[in-house]
Amino acid sequence: MHISRRKLLASVAVLGFVGVSAGRAQEGDSGWDLFGNKPKMRKADIDGNTATAKSLVDTVEPILSAQTSANLQLAIANYEAFVAANGNWDTPPREAFGLQLGKSGRAAALLKRRLMINGDMPLEKRVNDQFDAALDAGVRLFQARHGLNINGHIDEATFYALSVPADYRLNQLRLNAQRIDFWASSLSDRYVVVNIPAATIEAVEASQVIQRHTAVVGKVDRATPILNSKIHQVKFNPFWTVPKSIIRKDLIRYMNEDPEYLAKFRIRIFDGKGNELSPTDIDWATEDAVNYTFRQDPGAENSLGRCKVDFYNKYDVYMHDTPLKGLFGENARFLSSGCVRAENIDTLVAWLLRDNGGWDLAGVQAAFEGGLREDIKLKVQVPIHTTYITAWANSQGTVSFRDDVYAFDAAGTVSFPEAV
Repeated sequence: MHISRRKLLASVAVLGFVGVSAGRAQEGDSGWDLFGNKPKMRKADIDGNTATAKSLVDTVEPILSAQTSANLQLAIANYEAFVAANGNWDTPPREAFGLQLGKSGRAAALLKRRLMINGDMPLEKRVNDQFDAALDAGVRLFQARHGLNINGHIDEATFYALSVPADYRLNQLRLNAQRIDFWASSLSDRYVVVNIPAATIEAVEASQVIQRHTAVVGKVDRATPILNSKIHQVKFNPFWTVPKSIIRKDLIRYMNEDPEYLAKFRIRIFDGKGNELSPTDIDWATEDAVNYTFRQDPGAENSLGRCKVDFYNKYDVYMHDTPLKGLFGENARFLSSGCVRAENIDTLVAWLLRDNGGWDLAGVQAAFEGGLREDIKLKVQVPIHTTYITAWANSQGTVSFRDDVYAFDAAGTVSFPEAV
């Protein structure tokens, strides 16, 4: 559905709250020369645009909180008004794919109008066809709000997010308002939230985010369970006992592809009496391997990294470090077998162990690097909520969205039995 200039102005009045602060990221220069209306490029502060985008999204407000619930109600009202008046916003033309700073064309002008509707750019009466500094800032804010790599390019993930209809986004807001209300009653003063669709972790205290961590969570077919629990133990430089599901789905295949796999990754085999076996004792052409225990020694290549954070659950999932740090830079971080991998987990562990005494950040890092093999029970257990929130809003008016990776939005699911 085409949105006319008049509708655009009305739409910005409705949805402009989404990124109302974004206008501060750009100066008033429209990018047009005063002599003859020829487009004039203003040098883009790329790092500044990225920093501004992040600051508008990553505030101290928790995703899971009563304040977010109130913010969502405002967002819902504005999106309802927009959809009622316009039906939809324009989908990006194919020519928009691949656009980036310095390029020009009709698609750039259409992209500006779209980002003005969402509040990612301030309203301008006259829009040129240059992918200029202002458009770069708007694209970066849009990417930050959708959890994408902030690169200023209309890449595949950004093009896809721009193509999602307005009524779909409205439905996300409505569903997630109910989910947050569902969880809000179980919140305490201090807690950890894993938001699965965002693949992020927040450590919250006194209604503020103290730490925020990028995470890797479960694949679609090995989903991270949604539940309320308590973190009760931290294990430094742990052994990793390979779950039977991974033995069956992965380890047997790895050994058939490379018979030296176990030796390379320092994984040892034990029978039911604790006797160590050789890989040649296993029939890898069958599922014989699931009858044995596979344990990986501590060390730099250990799948759990330098620590494991345990919380009560029946699924044998937990939070842990990882040697594969590069995964935290991916857009779609749904790569684990159900457990949660946390970036910069040393700072989170120090926060969790603060009541145990002697475990500041320096102490945790020393334990990591020194290879300390110790299990420490928390003197004060910390609640943890693994959640499913695909849309939320903060008090600055910034609305964020994520993909419905486990299809709970599609099913209309708003409550989860084990999160009660």
